[in-house]
Order: sequence, then C-alpha cells, then structure tokens
Amino acid sequence: MSLSPEIIAELNTLLLYNVTNPQEGIKVHKDAGEERIDAARRLFAKGLITQSDGGYLTDLGREATEHLHMAHTIVSSV
Repeated sequence: MSLSPEIIAELNTLLLYNVTNPQEGIKVHKDAGEERIDAARRLFAKGLITQSDGGYLTDLGREATEHLHMAHTIVSSV
C-alpha cells in the first residue's frame, strides 16, 4: 500500500495545524497552489476541517492530526 499524491497533500495540510491550540486555525489562500487548495477542499468534504479553505480542525480532524503529528515525530526522529 502506498500513499497517493492527493493523500500526501492532505497529510501535509493537516501538519500545518497546531493541535495544542484548538483556537488556532489556518487559511489556505488563493495563491497557495492548486495542490494545497484541493487538499483543503477534500479535507473539508471529509469532515476534518471546518472550512473549504482551512478554518479549524473538527473533533475528528483534531484526533486524526494528533495521530499524524505523533507518527511524523516517530518517523522523523531516527
């Protein structure tokens, strides 16, 4: 099993969120690039973020992002 470029873009977008501060969101601007803009739209459609251009993490999004941050830390610490 491998990760598609679309999933990688979504994961990279989720990594932009600060999970330690739930009141801190992100804004994906029009000049962010098509890959990031599309990733944000897909994350919104999946119910992980509150706006199609970023916003805040939903409860599900926060849980997924916490796990993602842990996995990123583990694989980056070698």
